[in-house]
Amino acid sequence: MSNPPSTKLILQLYASMLRTSRSFSSYNFREYFLRRTRNTFREIQREEDPARIIALYDASVKELTALKRSAIVNQLYGGWTLAVEKQKLPAEHSNS
Repeated sequence: MSNPPSTKLILQLYASMLRTSRSFSSYNFREYFLRRTRNTFREIQREEDPARIIALYDASVKELTALKRSAIVNQLYGGWTLAVEKQKLPAEHSNS
């Protein structure tokens, strides 16, 4: 049995997954993957069984690769901005 990943590796994976989740252009996908990532890593944090930690970590690494591919596709085919998203204000021009 191999050793469980270090806390540093788990935190790096968590940061990568959060960063990738935030890159979705679609609000619903973005919020869903942020919530899912937080819940997954809360579960890893509470886990005490080293074998289970290794399994959760390996599953998260695989999920990260799929998440990156999905984010790229979502950016290519992103839809309209929803009303619940922060709206970008048009740049103000001064006529001086």
